[in-house]
Order: sequence, then C-alpha cells, then structure tokens
Amino acid sequence: MAFEGKSAAELNDNELIRKFCRGRKRGTPMTKRLIGRRTAMASALGGIAATSVYPRLASAADPIKIGFSLPQSGGLAAIGKQTLLTMQIWADDVNARGGIIGRPVQLVTYDDQSNPASVPPIYTKLLDVDKVDLVVTNGTNLTVPAMPIAMQHDKVVFCMLALTINDKFHYPRFFQTMPYGPRGGESISEGFFEVAMGMKPAPVTVALVGADAEFSKAAIDGAREQAKKHGLKIVYDRTYPPTTLDFSPMVRGIAASNPDIVYIGSYPIDTSGIIRAARELNFRPKLFGGGMVGTQAATLKGDLGEMLNDVVSYELYCPAVAAKFPDVEQVLKKYQPLAKKQGIDPQGYYVPPFTYATMQVLDQAVTGAGGLDQDKIAQLMHATTFKTVVGDIKFGPDGEWDHQRLLWVQFRGLKGQGMDQFADPSAEVVLHPAEYRTGELRYPMGPAKQ
Repeated sequence: MAFEGKSAAELNDNELIRKFCRGRKRGTPMTKRLIGRRTAMASALGGIAATSVYPRLASAADPIKIGFSLPQSGGLAAIGKQTLLTMQIWADDVNARGGIIGRPVQLVTYDDQSNPASVPPIYTKLLDVDKVDLVVTNGTNLTVPAMPIAMQHDKVVFCMLALTINDKFHYPRFFQTMPYGPRGGESISEGFFEVAMGMKPAPVTVALVGADAEFSKAAIDGAREQAKKHGLKIVYDRTYPPTTLDFSPMVRGIAASNPDIVYIGSYPIDTSGIIRAARELNFRPKLFGGGMVGTQAATLKGDLGEMLNDVVSYELYCPAVAAKFPDVEQVLKKYQPLAKKQGIDPQGYYVPPFTYATMQVLDQAVTGAGGLDQDKIAQLMHATTFKTVVGDIKFGPDGEWDHQRLLWVQFRGLKGQGMDQFADPSAEVVLHPAEYRTGELRYPMGPAKQ
C-alpha cells in the first residue's frame, strides 16, 4: 500500500484560501474573516497528518473517496489503529475484485489524537476540501462532534463503536453498526442486569460508577434504568473525571456502600485502574463489571491477566462463539499477521470483525443504490438486511440495530499475565444472550489467583 499526504495545515493554507477568497480583494473585512477561519482551522488541527490510502487501484475510474478521522495517538489509539488496518484490508479486498460500482475505493483519514476538539475541523476539511463522497465515524466521544458537520452536508453517516448518538440528533441518515440495538444506553447494561438477577438469592443493592464522558454517562444512565426496572436499590452513584489516575479512594467509597453488584462504565485506562484498585483492596462483591471498554483488547487483557478472573464485561465477538460466525476467521487470518508486524492488538477479536462488517454494509448500500446519491443510500439502508461476516444486520428507525446482540462474558481460569491464554474459548464464558451461552455465572467474585 502506498501512503500519500500533506499536513492538514498545509492543505488548509493552499485550498481554503482559494475556495473562500477567490475573487475577493485582500484586506476586506470578509477576506480577513475567511483567512481567520482558515488559520483557526489549521491551528485546531495542530499539524495532524493527513493520509490518503490508495489500496491497489482496480481501474482508472475516479475513486470513491471515503473520509474519516481515527485516533492513531492518544488514549484510544489502540482501537483506532486496529480500525484503520481493518479498513485497509477491506479496501484491498474490494479493489482486488474491481471496486464498487466499477470504481476503486480510496480511504482519506486523519489522526484525531483521541481528542474530540480535533474532530469538527477534520470533518470540515474532509467534506469541503478533500471532497469525500462518504463519511465514517468511530467511537461515541469522537462521533458526537462530527455529527453537526455531516448533517450540514446531508451526508449518510456510517458509524461504529458509538452509543446513543442518535438519541441526541434524530438524524435519518445515521447508521450505527455495533449490536447495541434500540433503547440506547440500556442495551449496554440490559444483559448484565439480566445475568445479575439470575443469582440466588437475587441482588438487592447496586453501585453505579462511570467516567464523566459521553459513552460512560450513557452507559450509567441505562444502568440506572435497569436498576429501577429490577427493583434494585442504588447505594452508590458517581462519575469521576476522565483524567483520574488513582481509583483507590473511589473503590473504597464503593466498598463502604456494601453493594451486592457493581456496574462500571469506563474507558481502557480507567478500566485497568479500577480493576487494579479493586484487586489491591481485595474488594469482592457478588458481581463486578459492566460496560468496561478495554477488557476486549488483547494488550490490556494480557497486562491484567488473572486480575480479570470473575469480572463480567461485554464483547462483540470472542473465540467461544467462533463457530457461529465462520466468516470472521477469514478476516482475522488477514489481520493477525499484519497486526503483529505493526505492533498492535495481535488477536483482533473486538474491533476487526465489526469494522469489516461496517465497510461491507457501506459496499452493499452504494451498490444497491447504484451510486452515491445520499437519499437513495439512506432509504436503501432503512429497508435492507445486510449480509456481513458478523451475521445479518438490519437497522431500526433510529439507525441502530433493530435488536440487541451484545455478548456478556465472565473471565475464567486466567493465570499470571499474557495474551495467548485469551485465544482459548474457555477464558471467556458467554453468559448472555441465551443462544450464545457457554456457561453459567460464577459468584461471588473470587480472588484473582484461582
């Protein structure tokens, strides 16, 4: 693959002036404002590198440009790097067969540095300067600031790994390919609470805690509704700043409230810190876990190792359900050797399957619509069941899956540290939903070393 590109600031200097100031006299108030806008955008982008990815072009036809920002640095880089590699694999596959509607695909991407403030100028540039045909977004915190830009341009939004986005925007051209299903944040806690209520005796009290960030707040809001639905008393309900590093005081506060179960909404660094603090303080409630981002990543799993024993978290895909989705194996066979060379998650169970499925949906939508008309694409997406490596995907009125299909798993039998042990299907026992269950909940939470 070849990589070509300039810094975003360079492209703004060269293109935005020509676009907005063509035919205007220098020094006029309008020209000054437009130059100021250019300068502010370049400053906001802060030298973020622009990368156009041209996987083996299949013909001389103009490419279909697909634009997106992804975190290649910062706290979410581990997920962003997996996503980009998988999208490149998909683009290679598509171009090898002749492209989409006879045109090769071209990926145009920027590193948003895991910073939501970088996102609006990136998508403005993608649409106004790069003239991309289609847009993709990734992650809750990084999709929210992209939405107004996409909506202003009437673009279909292909979104992955985001929660409750369209609860805010009610945009008919938004489509989210993760299996969270309808009802927003409740779907990332529903399975957890259904598992919890199967305990005997049933739990009576619950503690809720999450980061003060979009995803976590949505997850905790949903958990709050689930607690109410099941008649549980909430004895602890707090958020913590995303910059928190020491979680020991928080875990002590939770332990002091003596909850039966603990539901956590967290991001990778927080997830690690909270689990470590719980183990150091020997905090062992009946059920511990929740919407914990990071427990799906091989590197974090390997680092935590046996500290994950008995923790209950969610997955999108894991080895225990591989027989249910045989096409995923073909994606992972391409992904895994490339990931090892690049030093990123070598297993790829969490991000690659659904990233590849997202791009399959995009492919089928453009093919079915016979072109890039955004109205036709959106109408087709609302009416179609898409065939993907992760199974059939059908969108509901809000652009989410028409049903929820998160896997709730409990980690078992882990020893020491290391990633390889997570390739064993027995390392993650699927508790919910019933059609994928491979075992029953073990409780209360035991010591790390078992």
